[in-house]
Amino acid sequence: MSIHNRARRIHRRDQAISEELRQATLHPILKRIYANRAIDQLSQVDYSLARLLNYAQLKGIDAAAHLIADAVSNDQRLLIIGDYDADGATSTALVLRALHRFAARHVDYLVPNRFEYGYGLTPEIVAVAKDYAPDMLITVDNGISSMDGVEAAKQHDIKVVITDHHLPGRQLPGADAIVNPNQPGCPFPSKSIAGVGVAFYVMLAVRGVLRARGWFDQQRQEPNMAELLDLVALGTVADVVPLDENNRILVQQGIRRIRAGKSCAGIKALFQAAGKDIGACSSIDLGFFIGPRLNAAGRLEDMSAGIECLITGSASVAETIAAELNELNSQRKQIEQGMLTEALADMEALLVTLNTEQLQAGVCLYSGDWHQGVIGLLASRIKERYHRPVIAFADANDDNDSDEIKGSARSIRGLHIRDVLDTIASRHPGLIQKFGGHAMAAGLSIRRRDFETFKQAFQQEVATLLSADELEEVVETDGGIEAEQLSLETAHVIETAGPWGQHFPEPVFDNQFEVLNWKVVGDKHLKMRLRLNQADKTVDAIAFNTLAEELPSTEQIHVAYRMNVNEFRNNRSLQLIVDCINAS
Repeated sequence: MSIHNRARRIHRRDQAISEELRQATLHPILKRIYANRAIDQLSQVDYSLARLLNYAQLKGIDAAAHLIADAVSNDQRLLIIGDYDADGATSTALVLRALHRFAARHVDYLVPNRFEYGYGLTPEIVAVAKDYAPDMLITVDNGISSMDGVEAAKQHDIKVVITDHHLPGRQLPGADAIVNPNQPGCPFPSKSIAGVGVAFYVMLAVRGVLRARGWFDQQRQEPNMAELLDLVALGTVADVVPLDENNRILVQQGIRRIRAGKSCAGIKALFQAAGKDIGACSSIDLGFFIGPRLNAAGRLEDMSAGIECLITGSASVAETIAAELNELNSQRKQIEQGMLTEALADMEALLVTLNTEQLQAGVCLYSGDWHQGVIGLLASRIKERYHRPVIAFADANDDNDSDEIKGSARSIRGLHIRDVLDTIASRHPGLIQKFGGHAMAAGLSIRRRDFETFKQAFQQEVATLLSADELEEVVETDGGIEAEQLSLETAHVIETAGPWGQHFPEPVFDNQFEVLNWKVVGDKHLKMRLRLNQADKTVDAIAFNTLAEELPSTEQIHVAYRMNVNEFRNNRSLQLIVDCINAS
């Protein structure tokens, strides 16, 4: 999280601890942390598989499972239509691996190249899919808005089963079956499940149908579907979906398998490439180290490399691909940094003429030099720095005659970004060519000549929906830490009590510190030695993407931070990851 010289308000959560938590044999810090996340019963942090929601609650899953089971038992050709992000890659790999375990003999996958075909099951992708001669298309992490693509498949007598989690439009495609918890009339309680989670549930249901038919025997042994939870954990965390109770079970079960060395060869290789200890795997590792390396393939080239990494059974092949993904991720970082530098220069030039309070409620940026695959990351960085919903646009392709630009949107708390795009599309027919997404992230296409018109419409709509209070960034913390609790032991307790993520945030604390010394490392990170006020307790801290001039001139500072177990040369020590620095 970037820190900038605009002070942010620090607010301490202070929820009452339930009697059940008070009586529990939990670390005192965990009791406070859980209470601040609306946990009042121990069952809410019981991550056993037995507590997973029943797949039968998913609307359409029975029809989908029977259709896929029929295709498997009738030796039909199945083609998985994936997506080019980590959720799409893990979903594709999961379904492919599950169908092979079901003894399906004709299974392949196709992922649209974002630079040629764009997102989802389009008529153009159906035209490519015809070369595989499929009897059935199974979409994963896409399809809910693919009316034209489904119609094109139907014209070629190809069945379509849609598995997706994105919000549907006003009309649903005419697929043979749709499994999506967000479709109208679906009673499945977890509306935040990722695409890979939906795919996992569908494969559970397919196994159930095949089992009931007596499909499995000594030659076709019934698979243990828990073996696929490493993929579910990675895709769920990388897609930054809210970690509701069901998602936390899926993620934690997957993490336990990864820590135990029971993950696929690809995930093991990605940990090795990232230089991370797989035995200490956490949701933070999946989100900040493994997910980005997998995503790099889809951002810069083709997601097929990422999928191949996840489906190979060869450790050496996985290591080779992981090394390639690691290099792509380094390239992605360089491209992103160049784009961010340019965008920040534009924003700072704008702020010269404005007070921070006068900054537009919504930010729209476009450059013909930006890389289409990295604009989502750019939007996230600008959002973090200025606490505004942001849409970053880049040209759709390298064709100078093309007028299409694609945007990636990231929102802040209190603004449902897909609903904003839906409203704009309704009020300005034809302005948005296509769009889709979630509350916090979305994608869209517009004409380049309409950029200024769209920008104005977006700013006006956001301004009507967000109050001044919502535009003020607030850092929520779990309160202060006593000197004896500021320890490696406490950091380890917190790390293993996860998974932490969206809507179940990693614990953040705040205290007053004295700055003993500081230095800049890696050209852009501020490393400090801090002493806890009124205590003889010193600790190392690092503020990423923070310049020395952003450090308050006073020796006493108010810091919001996360406790981190820092590993260096086989030594483990406590380090604070600084989220916010204010003058005391």
